[in-house]
Amino acid sequence: MERIAIGADHAGRALKEEILVFLRDAGYSVEDMGTYGDESVDYPDYALKVARAVATGAADLGILICGTGIGMSIAANKVRGVRAAVATDCYMARMAREHNDANILCLGGRVVGAGLALDIVQTFLQSRFAGGRHVRRIGKIRAAEESSSPPLSPEIAEDP
Repeated sequence: MERIAIGADHAGRALKEEILVFLRDAGYSVEDMGTYGDESVDYPDYALKVARAVATGAADLGILICGTGIGMSIAANKVRGVRAAVATDCYMARMAREHNDANILCLGGRVVGAGLALDIVQTFLQSRFAGGRHVRRIGKIRAAEESSSPPLSPEIAEDP
């Protein structure tokens, strides 16, 4: 069973708690990387914690939740080796895994309700990379990462 790192800002914390229960009940090993309260926090802090866990292999997959999922995806995708995708329905979640080999799912706590979010998470976790023609495309993404700026150093985003 995959190891999952999960994080949220204040706008996604309530949904994160529901997803945590769902994942643990399903038998997943889950590391909750915060936030743990409702006070306003900066989403990049949590996006980068989860993204680094995935990029280093400490977690197999990640889930990030903010108001829309967009900010989390932008921040997480700054970490080399991360392919974070926003999904607002199950089809997007499946395609993110099958075609894009996404390793982090980003959700909007103000966009999707808990029932749909749990279906999206389940779809994301059950889907697998299709390979084939998509391998070449993922290779082009990796090549672009290698030829661009150096990876984020660990000291850039300290623990909040």
